[in-house]
Amino acid sequence: MTKPENDTVHYDGPAGGWGSLKGMGRIYGKELDSPAVLETLRRQNKPGGFMCVSCAWTKPAKPHPFEFCENGAKATLWELTSRRCTPDFFEEHSVTDLKGWRDHDLEQQGRLTHPMRYDRASDRYLPVSWADAFREIGAELRALDPKDTVFYTSGRASLETAYLYALFARLYGHNNLPDSSNMCHETTSVGLKKVTGSPVGTCVLSDFDTCDAIFFFGQNTGSNSPRFLHPLQEAVKRGCKIVTFNPVREPGLLKFVNPQSPAEMLTSRGTEISDLYFQVRPGGDIAAIMGLCKHVMARDAGLFAREKRHLIDTAFIDQHCHGFDAFTTCLDATSWEEIERESGLRRADLEAAADIYCDADKVIGVYGMGVTQHVHGSQTIGALVNLLLLRGNIGREGTGISPVRGHSNVQGQRTVGISEKPELVPNDRLKQLFGFDPPMEKGMNTVEACEAIIAGKVKAFLSLGGNFLRAIPEQEKMEEAWTNMRLTVQIATKLNRSHLINGEVAYLLPCLGRSEEDMQASGPQTVTMEDSLSCIHGSVGKRKPASEHLMSELAIVAGIARETLPPNPKVRWDEWVGDYARVRDLIEASYPGKFDDFNARMFTPGGFYKGNKARERIWQTESGKAEFTVPTTLSGCGFEDAPGRYRLITLRSNDQFNTTIYGYSDRLRGVEGTRDVLLMNPEEIARAGLSAGQVVALVSDAGDGVHRQVDGLTVTPFSLPDGCVAAYYPEMNPLVPLSHHDKLSKTPAAKSVPVRIAS
Repeated sequence: MTKPENDTVHYDGPAGGWGSLKGMGRIYGKELDSPAVLETLRRQNKPGGFMCVSCAWTKPAKPHPFEFCENGAKATLWELTSRRCTPDFFEEHSVTDLKGWRDHDLEQQGRLTHPMRYDRASDRYLPVSWADAFREIGAELRALDPKDTVFYTSGRASLETAYLYALFARLYGHNNLPDSSNMCHETTSVGLKKVTGSPVGTCVLSDFDTCDAIFFFGQNTGSNSPRFLHPLQEAVKRGCKIVTFNPVREPGLLKFVNPQSPAEMLTSRGTEISDLYFQVRPGGDIAAIMGLCKHVMARDAGLFAREKRHLIDTAFIDQHCHGFDAFTTCLDATSWEEIERESGLRRADLEAAADIYCDADKVIGVYGMGVTQHVHGSQTIGALVNLLLLRGNIGREGTGISPVRGHSNVQGQRTVGISEKPELVPNDRLKQLFGFDPPMEKGMNTVEACEAIIAGKVKAFLSLGGNFLRAIPEQEKMEEAWTNMRLTVQIATKLNRSHLINGEVAYLLPCLGRSEEDMQASGPQTVTMEDSLSCIHGSVGKRKPASEHLMSELAIVAGIARETLPPNPKVRWDEWVGDYARVRDLIEASYPGKFDDFNARMFTPGGFYKGNKARERIWQTESGKAEFTVPTTLSGCGFEDAPGRYRLITLRSNDQFNTTIYGYSDRLRGVEGTRDVLLMNPEEIARAGLSAGQVVALVSDAGDGVHRQVDGLTVTPFSLPDGCVAAYYPEMNPLVPLSHHDKLSKTPAAKSVPVRIAS
């Protein structure tokens, strides 16, 4: 592997190690946490313990002594801060004043303590009782057409809360249930389902114990799912080969020092993770994968000519696959010249990677948002599945496709009904259980909800967590249109920018954190969530709530629903709030086969597996088989190269989770003290006539006649492919047009945005 040039900003150390411990210690000091937080961390991600609110990586049946990572610890420290954002704070600061604050500074005010109602006359949030808030919100909703309202969900809410929230929406009369998956892995839910019949990955944790090779595409393990590094390290030690494709050289897939290994910590002798690491062009993954497939087929042809046997799994292809001939015809017609141009990689390098694939009996394909957040992200997923199907690498032990999800329960929420698509919901069972006719009209996803808000069609927006206005594209138009809505309701633990842009009537409702004790009528409650590998885990909070005035997310949802909906003897909000086990019984009844014996199994070590038909080689596709697909393009970007146009990659830092900014240290990239940077390779800086340290602006080059611009970015030399630049999310979201999204799923294409530099 080639080391970055010395004239670029970079990080010389490994992922993990002392840098990880220092990062956690810095946040511990900033949040002024009590020493009791260490007990919460000790229980984190362990059977019968507290499940991390950060990433969705799976929890092992036999946990390490410390089963948390740097970012997971930061999320817990952030939630259990001793800082409090009380009514006194809102009395001192108008909402207009707070709009000038940075995202980080807003959240640093600490945990929200009281339900608040926005008072337009004074431009301040004022305290309101829970009873009044529920009654007033219910009255507002009853006065509106349900189809003119949107119920949004972030990926943090539990399975129990998500189930009741979706039920509330349908009892009310709509399927407008966008969620954070629409902004990241909806491409998986749509694109992967199209080719395998399953909207989620096929791997379980034990597959990583027996695989011979892992191919990574567009996933930053070191910052986004660091606990994944443990099974990767063990895989490498037993001889597994890892090949990585990513425009950015992410240290987590270069070298890892295990913080739980005294020998590694004392010597800093970690494990080299990737055998090969290729900085593919943003959106060039389709071309790269086509190159891999082309070499696999060439080796197969050579082997057959010599020995009359195949390298590819012809029996599997014949029995389980559809579209193979059309795919190989396309492959033959695709030249290496095209592949090299679009991927930015050399033929010899792709052949070396393909040789690792060919020589491995069991291969896993892993991908993240570097695949899903492109205009043709769904086609990239299809291309990766093509590669795996060639040698039967789905549906065998040690093989499969494994998308790495973001937020801790974003996958699970979809499982229990958070979906705008009625065909994905067991409406017949809902009708039987609750005695109503569920709405069958398709609802709005995130992009469609934004379009409707801008058009003035949405009258109310309820947000179960999240920072919606900061997370979405087209921020300027959205913030302007947001204030035209009649009602906005935000359920949150901390203050963020979305709470400062309000409808005519607005409420800010504080909720318990997952790490806090949730005491209801039947006693302390358990909540559950689903991880990236489709395993369900129970979670019990033990910490004293940040305020006696907080309510659980489930209780808040039930409180609003009770005041909105007419009485229904089969809908027992109070009983469900009093005992979450009854909600789990409803989930089990609604989804038989996935949640059998739910209450009895929720503390199964390693979680209980809900199953996956594609893993069993049962393909619930249109053809009844796994689909080989023919890409219509070799570039996932959806726009052409042009003089002066760059492909912008939006990044999350090592001090960040989604829109939450813990601090200003992106240690693993060598960027410290600021987020206002524009990363470019040195040669690209010179070609553009710029210099390191120069302050520039980025301007949208979408060609749609809309001026979008972000100012104040410092040019910073960094190892990247030619023709692209990188900068931080969500600060770059104003540059992303709402129309710039994956063609099938409408996931915003934030990993290849057309921009120009204005100096």
